[in-house]
Amino acid sequence: MTMTSSLATKHTDTPKRILLLGATGTIGQATVNALLERGHAVVCFVRRTDAAVDLSVKFAGAEFRFGEVTDPNSLQREGFEDKKFDALVSCLASRSGAPKDAWRIDHDAHLAALAAAKSAGVSHMILLSAICVQKPLLSFQHAKLAFEEALIKSGLTYSIVRPTAFFKSLSGQIDRVRNGKPFLLFGDGNITSCKPISDRDLAHYIADCLEDKSKHDCILPIGGPGSAITPKQQGERLFALLGITPHFKHVPIKMLDLIIMILEILGKISPKAANKAELAKIGRYYATESMLLLDPETEQYNAAETPSTGSDRLFDFYARIIKDNAKVDRSDHAVF
Repeated sequence: MTMTSSLATKHTDTPKRILLLGATGTIGQATVNALLERGHAVVCFVRRTDAAVDLSVKFAGAEFRFGEVTDPNSLQREGFEDKKFDALVSCLASRSGAPKDAWRIDHDAHLAALAAAKSAGVSHMILLSAICVQKPLLSFQHAKLAFEEALIKSGLTYSIVRPTAFFKSLSGQIDRVRNGKPFLLFGDGNITSCKPISDRDLAHYIADCLEDKSKHDCILPIGGPGSAITPKQQGERLFALLGITPHFKHVPIKMLDLIIMILEILGKISPKAANKAELAKIGRYYATESMLLLDPETEQYNAAETPSTGSDRLFDFYARIIKDNAKVDRSDHAVF
């Protein structure tokens, strides 16, 4: 298993001026922290909302500029302001993964940002992508791949980071189990596995890409530390941490297939149903595909070859949430 270390809070000897997209998300916020800790000058380009204004106060060490990431003119005018930047870092992603949203954000907005970055003298772009694009079956995966290809051909140095599952995306059933409900498993609960990565570890890995030349002009799959974990193992540990006798409910994959089929039929006359069908397909994908490195020859997922970074572990995260009786901010990661 390949291991990569993080620079953590070590200050850089060569601070850079960075424009960051997607700073309002939890990974974006962690990335702001990681970059500031290393002494970089960080400019966050975000839509003006109450939450974004609050973040501009929270991250006083960063500069916040307000505009529309989907508007090329706004990107140039309010974002780059015709000033020089060393790097563009994007933690931006479509909220729903639905086709229209995916192509508008994951592809079109990024293309506009790339063009603006080149005119601002940016020489390096770090893109937060997703490991699931290895096996593209969904609209948002095709949109991400199309932009990845454009970035690779752009002439800029690129670092395309493809993380595995996030802690928050694997925490949706904590409240269910805490409230006495069964832990839901698709199939037998061992169909898939992943090497979960925390926001903090991922953010430091993204920051590493600025100066680690081994991460330049590369596609970088990355997971968290330790062995791969199945959904059944997640449930078993969650029950143990809560001191509850394990109680699982198994959902057949065929049930998801039936739901998708019905929604696709309805989608021929209803755009709303068509959109729901795509979301159901996203749910099925994550229920049946592992978030690990895919061997292109065998078309099998390989946990041992999936690179790891950091020190945060999912079950320690579960323990803290349970101890503090806290809720997880899952935002747009609430697939299940």
